[in-house]
Amino acid sequence: MNWFKRMIVKWVREDWDKASQEQDCYNNTKSHGLASINTRDVNSDPTLQFKIYNAIGGKVVEFSRYDRQKDRSFHDIYIIGKNEDFGEKIAKIAMLESLKD
Repeated sequence: MNWFKRMIVKWVREDWDKASQEQDCYNNTKSHGLASINTRDVNSDPTLQFKIYNAIGGKVVEFSRYDRQKDRSFHDIYIIGKNEDFGEKIAKIAMLESLKD
């Protein structure tokens, strides 16, 4: 059983080292004037989160938002017909959803 624990510890250490090396890469890009990543922004709640479902005659798009102040989740459902331009409709829906915030 100890061999199993040692194997798990080895995997965790390798992943930990790999993650710390990746973190060093991000810090180096910041010092060279390249685009940097603010970890606070990455870990924050996404502004737009959506799921797309196939349906007979088109697609169903479900947008979800979480309001941290009210501690509530909001869900809106949109239907895109199969003869409508999917990209154009998604862009319009995303614009509507972003205006709701």
